[in-house]
Formats: sequence, C-alpha cells, structure tokens
Amino acid sequence: MISYRLRGLVNLHAAVTMAVAASLFVTYSNSTKFIPFVDVSPDVNLTAYFLCVLGGMIASIRVLNAYGPRFHRITWVDAARITTRQVISIGLFIFALMFALKDRSLSRLFLGSYLCLCWVLLLFFNQGLPRMLSRIAFQRTHKLPTLFIGSSTQRARLRTWLAKNESLGIQPVGFLSETSEDDAREEGSPFLGSIKDLHEVVQQKSVAQVVLLEMPESLAQTRGIIETCQNTGCRVLIYNNLGDQLQHPLIPISEEGHHFYTLQEEPLEDPLNRILKRIYDIAVSLLVVLVILPPLCLWAWIMQRLQAPGRLFFTQARVGQRGRHFSIYKFRSMYDAKHDAQAEARQATKGDKRIYPFGRFLRRSSLDEFPQFINVLKGEMSIVGPRPHLAVHDEEFARLTKAYRTRFFVKPGITGLAQTKGYRGEIVDQQLLHKRVHFDLQYVTSWSVWLDIQITVKTLGQVIFSPPGAQ
Repeated sequence: MISYRLRGLVNLHAAVTMAVAASLFVTYSNSTKFIPFVDVSPDVNLTAYFLCVLGGMIASIRVLNAYGPRFHRITWVDAARITTRQVISIGLFIFALMFALKDRSLSRLFLGSYLCLCWVLLLFFNQGLPRMLSRIAFQRTHKLPTLFIGSSTQRARLRTWLAKNESLGIQPVGFLSETSEDDAREEGSPFLGSIKDLHEVVQQKSVAQVVLLEMPESLAQTRGIIETCQNTGCRVLIYNNLGDQLQHPLIPISEEGHHFYTLQEEPLEDPLNRILKRIYDIAVSLLVVLVILPPLCLWAWIMQRLQAPGRLFFTQARVGQRGRHFSIYKFRSMYDAKHDAQAEARQATKGDKRIYPFGRFLRRSSLDEFPQFINVLKGEMSIVGPRPHLAVHDEEFARLTKAYRTRFFVKPGITGLAQTKGYRGEIVDQQLLHKRVHFDLQYVTSWSVWLDIQITVKTLGQVIFSPPGAQ
C-alpha cells in the first residue's frame, strides 16, 4: 500500500519536472530574441533538441526511484544531487545529438545558459514538490485511519517509521493489545481495547488499515483478525520483526511463488551490471596501461636505479573475488630484499625504514598502485572495489570483524569507497578496521556505474592532492 503511494508520488514528480524542463526550453528558446548576446539560429532544429530534453528527463527517473521510502522528505542536498543528475542527463542527450548530426549551429551560450537555468529551477521543484504532492494527494481526501494490534515493544519500534510516513496519509487512531489499559497508557497512544474488540473498533473509528505488529499466540486468532479486516473492508499490514530478532536487516525476495529473505542487496549479480562494470574497467584501464603507465614505468625505473636498485615491480599474492588468489602488481616502494613472507606481511608504518625516498612519494601519491591496471585488464581486479589484503590479514580481520568475507562477493579494486572516505594506509586499531569494512559492504550492496565514476574521480583528486592517511 505505502509502496504504491510512493511509486505514484515518484511518477507524478517525474511528470511535473519533465514538464518544467521542457517548458523552460520552449520559453527560453522563444525569448532569446529579447536577450542580448544569446541568439538561436533559425536553422537549428529545436524540435529535435526539445525531444533530447524529454529523453534526458526520462532517463533520469531511475535517480528518483533510488531515494525509495524517503522520497517524500528529501533534503536540499538530496535535491541538488537529483538535479545535477537530471541536468547532466539532458546535456548528454543534447551533446550526443549535436555530435551525431555534426551540428554547429546551436549556440553554446544558449545551451550553457539553459542548463544553468534548468538546474536552478529543478532544484527548487525537486526539494519542495514531493512534499506538496504528498499533501495534495494523501493528506486531504485519502487519509488512512490506521489501527495497531500488538505489544508496546513492537509499537515503540515503529514510532520513527510512523512519524516519517504521516505525510503519506497514515493517521493513527489507536491500538489494541492484550496488555492492561494502564500499561498501554504509558505509550502515549489511545488504548481501544483487546483483540476481541476489533470488529467494533474498526466500525466506530472508520479504520481503513490494520497493522498487525506480531502474530497472536493461536493461528485461529490470526485468521480471525484477517477475516474481520476483509469483512469490514480494511487493509492489513503484517509487520515482520524477524530482522529485529536476528539483529540484522533482511531483504525480501520472491522466486517463482516462494518467498525468501537475504542479508543484503547484490546489484552485481545482475549480468547486465557486470557487463557495464567490465566495460568501464576495460575502457579506463586500457587508457592508463597504453598512455600513462609506460612513462611512469620509465620514471620509476630511473629513480629506483638512483636510490634503490632492484626489480621494477613488486608482486605479492592477494585474495580476490570468492577467495581466489592472484598476484598483485605494484611499483616497488621498498629497498629490494630477499623474499621474506613474514616481513612482507608486516604493514608499512609511518617512517618505515624499509621504504626508500622516492618509494615514499609513490606510496603517498598512490602512484605505486598504477601497475594494478594490468590486473584489471586480466580480470583479476576492478578499478573500484574493496581493497585486497594478504591471506594472513584476511584471516585475522575475519576474526575481528563480523561479515568481513562478504567483501569477496565482488572483485577487489585499485580504489574503493572506504579509501575515498579517508580510510587508507595502515590499520592501527579495530575501530578503523570496522569503518573500512562498513564502507566496503556498503559498496557491495549499493553499487552503480555512477558510484564507480564518483569514486574514480575522488581518487584522482587524492592522487593529485595526497590525503593525510597516505604513507
């Protein structure tokens, strides 16, 4: 019920904002003759570009769906992100058409000023329109008087949810409980009786929705509640508290009529998503390996000859997707020495004497990681993903951190969400490890091409401006 209301709200919002962007394009293109320095040639096929605006807005609807249950209460920051994605989408459609038609007649000043005006206008609509639509659609004529059935513990867990969704028309009228009325009063909500009073309360209070907070002791009583609701025309929501019992959020899934729960979303189990990620990996890593890596290898080789002669690359076994081992490539940043597994397993620390001067620069700027683009081309790594560790470290970290091995659901990356949040370098305490794993798991469950692009751009900025955690 609530999901359908949210879906409708998103669709209404998408339709209105599409109309706003399209109307602005028509109005602005027709008004340029009154605006100095902005001129639109009569030879320009404005209809085709108008369709590009519509196409860009349609393509960006997925951005709205990503906000899910909180769409009707988005913040200014959320609105800015949505608006930016919408304007970028419009711009990409327009530039693609210009490139395909080799059209140079469309004024760049007109296009740039339109996109800026569109961003400002859509920002205000994206922030204020969802609330206004929810008030118009749900809070006047489509309210849902809601009755709760269950214990005070379960009611307390839903207080925040209820407060956040009142704008979608949910109107609490009270609750039924097998506890005493005195205990119920302490919850600050009207106590309307026990479960046997359900039929009478539904009729007296014009209840439109009943939320069953927990299953009654007998199956017959549960069936009685459902039958009463059906006979009186009430919707029924059954609250699932299995996640509370297991102390872990659950994701419901349906497979051919069978219903299951899983522990996390996995976007990269979608073959299309894996193909998109692989295309992105190959496109970026091929450019780096062919253009950037050769001169970087020459520079590193010369500095090594001067400061710490020895092999150019340092290779080491790491653990990748599904626990598979592979050899990772790095520019050698330490003095060359005989193979010593115990010494190599020791994390580099600040002021580590094993690191030669230019090697310290390589590590601080993350340039020592660039040979890993070879691993990406080989399919052993991805550009973005959880950073791979030694097997001995994985064993230790798995003992210290819950769900650590969930990181292995995806390929390890040259950079990751944790690194862009500032969690890089030596792991000096357990809290730091928990933070890294938290962001690694967040990446696994919320992957998108856009997220990969954001992380890549932020990492590029860290290469140019070394963050404090770099060593």
